[in-house]
Amino acid sequence: MKFVRLGHEIVTTELKNRTKVHGTITDTLPLDALLVDVEPKVKSKKREAVAGRGRGRGRGQGRGRGRGRGGPRR
Repeated sequence: MKFVRLGHEIVTTELKNRTKVHGTITDTLPLDALLVDVEPKVKSKKREAVAGRGRGRGRGQGRGRGRGRGGPRR
């Protein structure tokens, strides 16, 4: 995102969620306090498989069986 203001021109910028915002930037607005540089997040490396633990059970442990839908019918 880059802001360049010449006089009182209207500034248009696009946010991360692809919405466009336009307006004027006044001289009294403290831009240094409001605009913060955001660095991209560093993705963590995959952990190596621990030897001797088998193949695992896939992703997650499942939901269980719950409480059921009622007792036995008579």
